[in-house]
Amino acid sequence: MGKAERIDPWSSDQSTDYARIVDRFGLDTVDSSTLPNPGMLHRRGIVFAHRDLDVVVGCIQRSDPFGVLTGLMPSGRMHLGHSMVIDQVRWFQEQGADITVTVADLEALATRGTSLSRGRKTAIAEYVHNYAALGLDPETTNVYFQSSRPEVQRLAFTLGRRTNLSELEAIYGFSGETNLAHVQAPLVQAGDIIHPQLDEFGGLRPIVVPVGIDQDPHLRLTRGIAQKTNWFNVNSRKDGGITVALSIQGNNAGHLGVLPDGKLDSAVRAGVFEDIEAGLTNLGFSDFTANLKHGTIDIPGATRSDRSSIRMVLLALERDMGGLGLMPPCSTYHRFALGMNGDKMSSSKPETTIFMDDEIGQMSKKVMRAHSGGQPTVEEHRRIGGDCSKDVAYQYLQFFFERDDSVLDDIRKEYESGRLLAGEIKQICIDGATEWLLDLKEKREQWSGRIEEFLAPDAI
Repeated sequence: MGKAERIDPWSSDQSTDYARIVDRFGLDTVDSSTLPNPGMLHRRGIVFAHRDLDVVVGCIQRSDPFGVLTGLMPSGRMHLGHSMVIDQVRWFQEQGADITVTVADLEALATRGTSLSRGRKTAIAEYVHNYAALGLDPETTNVYFQSSRPEVQRLAFTLGRRTNLSELEAIYGFSGETNLAHVQAPLVQAGDIIHPQLDEFGGLRPIVVPVGIDQDPHLRLTRGIAQKTNWFNVNSRKDGGITVALSIQGNNAGHLGVLPDGKLDSAVRAGVFEDIEAGLTNLGFSDFTANLKHGTIDIPGATRSDRSSIRMVLLALERDMGGLGLMPPCSTYHRFALGMNGDKMSSSKPETTIFMDDEIGQMSKKVMRAHSGGQPTVEEHRRIGGDCSKDVAYQYLQFFFERDDSVLDDIRKEYESGRLLAGEIKQICIDGATEWLLDLKEKREQWSGRIEEFLAPDAI
């Protein structure tokens, strides 16, 4: 993979060749018409790809429980780019999700040298306060710190047994010079992503993680590890139907009917199959073809859309039998918003973005200096029109400030026709940003002194 196509959670050099990313990493594209009450970012194609989003949509349609896991790095100021994730989290919450927010204070310490005390202060004052102002509901939101939730670290060690340094090197590009704390950070993140499924944090249910595409390595690692722990694999059959296959591992061989000498204990294996068939019968299936020796059960009447419900039954059974019963996380991916200079937004480069606490005058100057898709002269612009794909002001209206699709479409047509000038679209952006920032400031003031409502019991 070339440098321009690099996918790295810690790099400022990221690919925006989204079609190639979808193809290379096996993502599915988001079809907003399949979503209930699609949000603005879905409708506009900004949330462009996913893994297993259909599982979550099924939960929404059936009013089944599901959760969202999101995280924050407590080492800088919150800017516009961060608000895209919260916009998605709020949408999921409105559809019935419970929300878990990870404060990655251990990762900030390992990768950026941010002390735990400073990380806590930044997380609460800068991030959680803005999350409240952006509309998250404290009733179903729990914010915790990696450093004060030992269950995450224990799970990270457990999951770490299912991977090795070679896999981490392949996913993240680690080398012999990589700090070991940096190597450990992805395993802690895997613990973060998986742990809301533990019984003490809500129990077995799908967990969706909305991220920018740069965070996909964490999802790939976590999904791969979770699948390696599963005792039962669910696969589509070439000639139709679903096959459930036992996954014999060192810690489950006896449970699945394999004797110490490797021979089959038919009675134990038959009991396992009876439990599987009983669980699947509760889903409405009645036709099964079992092969005790090969450890498979075919369900001819099942379809691809039944896979998630079948998997949930099997994961629950696995837990009853003493296994972890972990569901690979679902995920969605959004496009990057342009920085003011036409490149990437960065907290370390204030001129590239609008921060949540920017004064109106600061914001206005940034927008007026922002990269434009307009032509060099008014005459040329009137003749050729503006390029919305390169224009920061237009993209900020599209990503953040103009909620009405028809109004945004009118602005696009006027700009591309040349009737709307570059300075005029910047002024429209300034007006929208002004309203957005003032509303956010007012809501921050309303939440002052109440932020502890968002904190989990182990975070207070």
